[in-house]
Amino acid sequence: MAMSHAKPGEVVALRPLGPQFGAARTTAIVKTDAFEAARLVVRAGAQIAPHQVPGPITLHCLEGRVRLDLSDSTLELSAGDWVYLEGGAPHSLRGIEDASLLLTILFNR
Repeated sequence: MAMSHAKPGEVVALRPLGPQFGAARTTAIVKTDAFEAARLVVRAGAQIAPHQVPGPITLHCLEGRVRLDLSDSTLELSAGDWVYLEGGAPHSLRGIEDASLLLTILFNR
């Protein structure tokens, strides 16, 4: 089944998942030629392997805590924290606590 994306002008709730976290999974919010936005769900102890994307990205931690490993540093993001990464920057994520993040990827055109 194809996942439906938000339409222009549609309000999307990005509140903490709270008790619904157990059933949550990463979901795409919108994808266009210019950018993609997704709610990224990272469970405590889970790791997203090192990778990189060509365009710049932002991560906004909505709830919980994650460790963001970069090539030359490690950051910890908690609820309310936001970070920007240049395109091509290698990175990985590890859940410290169950967490959800707003991931935005900008595509170079």
